[in-house]
Amino acid sequence: MIRAYVKERLSWILLVLFGQLLFLLIAYLDYEIPFLPILYIVFLTTTLFAIFLVIRYNKETRFFKQLKERESTLDLSIAADAESPFEHIVETSMSNLTARLSLSASGHQLTLEQEKDELLSWIHEVKTPLTAMRLMIDRLDDETMKAALTYEWLRIHLLLDQQLHQKRLPSMENDLYIEHMDLETITYAEIKTLKSWCIQKGIGFDLQFEITDVLSDAKWLAFILRQLITNAVKYSESHSSDIVVRSFRRDERVFLEVQDNGRGIDPKDLPRIFDKGFTSTTWHQDHAATGMGLYLAKKAAEAMLIQMAVHSEVGVGTTFTLTFPQPNEALRITGM
Repeated sequence: MIRAYVKERLSWILLVLFGQLLFLLIAYLDYEIPFLPILYIVFLTTTLFAIFLVIRYNKETRFFKQLKERESTLDLSIAADAESPFEHIVETSMSNLTARLSLSASGHQLTLEQEKDELLSWIHEVKTPLTAMRLMIDRLDDETMKAALTYEWLRIHLLLDQQLHQKRLPSMENDLYIEHMDLETITYAEIKTLKSWCIQKGIGFDLQFEITDVLSDAKWLAFILRQLITNAVKYSESHSSDIVVRSFRRDERVFLEVQDNGRGIDPKDLPRIFDKGFTSTTWHQDHAATGMGLYLAKKAAEAMLIQMAVHSEVGVGTTFTLTFPQPNEALRITGM
């Protein structure tokens, strides 16, 4: 701030110094003017000017220091009170601008909330014809057509479910209910949803549950498992080895692993797989990928203090690991 103040007042400083040097030059050239008294006067006035600068620095920069150090919010109450006319101009201008920005932000927030509510309502309405469509598909006698339509129905169902949870994610903390739940039951329910797809690809599951009871939110944990199991099925080759889902306890924590034997993830992609919208650099032509599933799963896991890790080798497979929080940590999520 000192450098900025000197730069701001540089013209004044140069003017005073030029005037002092001019007095000394005149006294030096004019023999009738005693040089030493003039030098003494210049020394005193320069000293007074330096003291004046220090005083003015503290007075003039207090308002701008607080503006610089305050957080980037629309709250101006933490700023210093304006004293000089110029500071009043700045304060008035910022107050007017802040008022307009606050009004605009409120309007945009209201619009976003309305659009969110409309989209959620639309998703729920679409589920009704989607359910009816599934019942009609189940009545088909042509097994080939039935399998193809079921697969496309499942894709629509999963995309709608993903969109629904994406809109709920910002207010997820209001929707959490931490309780004792059965991992095996939730996993079976998610696998059952994908049954027709798994049969079509000839993929089975190997379930190994040493630990079944955990403290978590059933709905959001089911969503996380849905993304991991769906990815495992999607990227596994037809008639490949079973997808392994196992749970175990280690160091007083419960772990859940979803392991497939699919195409794997390129090492350069691993750090980015949880980024929003990232699909793949190796399989960039895969237009079915949205790049949102793992991003949403990771965000939901973080909100429930679940650590999500991934290990993968190209051509060998991928393993996603969920590390559940300890019971005392899980209960703190909702303040229980």
